[in-house]
Amino acid sequence: MRVGNRLYRYALLFKKTIIIALLMLTISVSAELVGPFIAKKMIDDHILGIEEPWFESEDTKDAVLYQETYYKRGDYFVEGEAKGDEVRIYQDGLEFYFVDQPVLNEGQRSYENGMLSFNQNGESTAVPAEQLEVSEILAFYEPEIPRMIQLVLLYFGLVLVAAAFHFGQDYMLQRSANRIIQKMRTDVFGHIQCLPINYFDNLPAGKVVARITNDTEAIRELYVQVLSQFFYSAIYITGIYIALFILDPQLAAICLLLLPILYVWIIVYRRYASKYNHVVRSKVSEINASINESIQGMTIIQAFRREKKMQQEFEEMNNTHYHYQNKLLSLNSLMSHNLVTILRNITFVTFIWYFGSGSIGVESVVTVGVLYAFVDYLTRLFQPVTGVVNQLANLEIALVAGERVFNLLDEEGEDVQDIRTGRYTGHVEFDDVSFAYKEEYVLKELSFEAKPGETIGLVGYTGSGKSSIMNLLFRFYDSQKGEIRIDGKNIKELPRQTIRDHMGIVLQDPYLFTGTIASNVSLNDPRISRRQVEEALKAVGADRVLKHLEKGLDEPVIEKGSTLSSGQRQLISFARALAFNPAILILDEATSSVDTETESIIQEAMETLKAGRTTFIIAHRLSTIKNADQILVLDRGAIVEKGSHDELMALRGKYYQMYQLQQGGKQAG
Repeated sequence: MRVGNRLYRYALLFKKTIIIALLMLTISVSAELVGPFIAKKMIDDHILGIEEPWFESEDTKDAVLYQETYYKRGDYFVEGEAKGDEVRIYQDGLEFYFVDQPVLNEGQRSYENGMLSFNQNGESTAVPAEQLEVSEILAFYEPEIPRMIQLVLLYFGLVLVAAAFHFGQDYMLQRSANRIIQKMRTDVFGHIQCLPINYFDNLPAGKVVARITNDTEAIRELYVQVLSQFFYSAIYITGIYIALFILDPQLAAICLLLLPILYVWIIVYRRYASKYNHVVRSKVSEINASINESIQGMTIIQAFRREKKMQQEFEEMNNTHYHYQNKLLSLNSLMSHNLVTILRNITFVTFIWYFGSGSIGVESVVTVGVLYAFVDYLTRLFQPVTGVVNQLANLEIALVAGERVFNLLDEEGEDVQDIRTGRYTGHVEFDDVSFAYKEEYVLKELSFEAKPGETIGLVGYTGSGKSSIMNLLFRFYDSQKGEIRIDGKNIKELPRQTIRDHMGIVLQDPYLFTGTIASNVSLNDPRISRRQVEEALKAVGADRVLKHLEKGLDEPVIEKGSTLSSGQRQLISFARALAFNPAILILDEATSSVDTETESIIQEAMETLKAGRTTFIIAHRLSTIKNADQILVLDRGAIVEKGSHDELMALRGKYYQMYQLQQGGKQAG
């Protein structure tokens, strides 16, 4: 499905708000577009309307007293009202003249010696005329003043209506856009929780963050600025063309040529802008990823004096981003201002040519009011054109950002099912299991059994496959061959969340979340009470290590728990696993980063903690698994030795060599 269609589907989720906003925008635009018609009416009907025919009248309403006789404009007579002799008022320059008879042959005017002459097509007509004084001119305009005031009030009323509805549509669009992006971010973040672990193996965290924050924010502009401007422009341009056709169909038809020109210009712009924006958005993600990586690894960067190298790598990405931003800037400058300027100049040249052959006046091609309205509408026509062109950049940014967000949403995720089962007994079986992350198998035909309550030790050199066994058991990955069973059930037939509900894990490098010690133990699970948190910490001996903290269990923890020692973090992680009372407990190098005193505390609690649950221990320190019921020795993904500590020592094989090496060559009994 195309990006535009998917963005449209998101908009439909809040269509009621958007439709209300667009209706308000329609009213606002309509109110704005009435303005030039009001100005035309004021000019033609009232300012220049003084030259309309006047008649002697017995009724004084809307009538003007001149030389002891009342005169009223012909269009102000009501039906059935008697009209007297016709008179006219003519303007020549800044002067006005009273003529007591109609003039059929009107044209170019001139006044001399009490005679007003009209010259048209070589024919001349002269009639007696009286020049009006300023007070007399104002008297003839007096009936127009109330009507002009009404038009002015109507104009300002429409301005207020337009402003009010424009504010309303802007507010409603902003509100709906915020809701849409809120929904989209929730969808993206929720989908991330469902993605398999291997997805994050190949995508830096900074790039994922950029899609959730930067890209969705770019999409928000689509629903606020771009949608508003495009809809506004469509209504505005349509309304203007309707008005132009009412005023002058021929010139309006000529102005229609602007639309295909604008369309072609948009096509050309989008072809280049799309390519540039893809690079820009990609580099933004890479920059975010680089910043995130630098912050996370700042200790190593400074310890190994890699500051300049990291700066150099960052500058390369930043320069590429700057280069393509400049390309976009050049494209936008060329396609926006220049486009509008060219189109405006062409239109006004056409306008001047069209009207240039005729003079503007009473008997010219158009009236002054029509001319004013036409110029006003033509000027207004380029406001939406400019708006559309200027929003093309935001449109392309939003479409590219939308494509990146939807690519993430299209990644195949896993259904999160909140199906709970009874607690496992903890019977684990690996039956001829083989597994590869890519092409080469890292686990080969593994077969072993862990009975309920047993402790299984996994040992081997780095890369032997110890952690891969745990990844399969948790279903972070699935094996390509063989079968893994828990309590006799194939784990591939069970929902992943159901499997993990009764499993606990402690990693070599424990991760703590922003919050408190208590929230890091319970992970804010309502099933785990404050008392259970305290008991879990006490069971692993953490209360002795954490007792000096000022706020105890409510001690603040920042990201990754960087203010706590490695031993404290490990104990909190250990308590977290135990608080959930798992049937299967996995300790992945759980004591490798712990000092001797803390390791001793954990070892003291191990025997009690292992009771009633199956425990897997991945260990480099072989002393931590001496009491394991079964030890599996791995080498290049295969089990090469299996048995208890005493059995393996008696075998004098690989395990014996590893143990002797760690003991410094001492004999072990």
